[in-house]
Amino acid sequence: MSTKRERLHLRLDSAGKNLIEEAAACQHKTASEFVLSLALAAAEKVVTTHRQSVRLSDEDWDRFCDALENPPAPNAALLNAAGHYKANGGICKPHHASLLPL
Repeated sequence: MSTKRERLHLRLDSAGKNLIEEAAACQHKTASEFVLSLALAAAEKVVTTHRQSVRLSDEDWDRFCDALENPPAPNAALLNAAGHYKANGGICKPHHASLLPL
């Protein structure tokens, strides 16, 4: 584990500080350990969600919405896949081993 060299200062009222200290004590942690563990978990969640979101320009958004509202006619490959899906009782069965789930 790396040495902690950075600091983050917070200001809060005494009621908030007392609540954090009580919660930390319930988990046998210092207030700093308690706040840091929760802040890092929340930060990881926010960043992960943000990284997984799709960002589109206005033009691309319009194209995306148009494709949803006006889909192209199904091609032969899609019709073939739908036929296989129905023939297998609604279960997808990959035709190639590399398409099998891990």
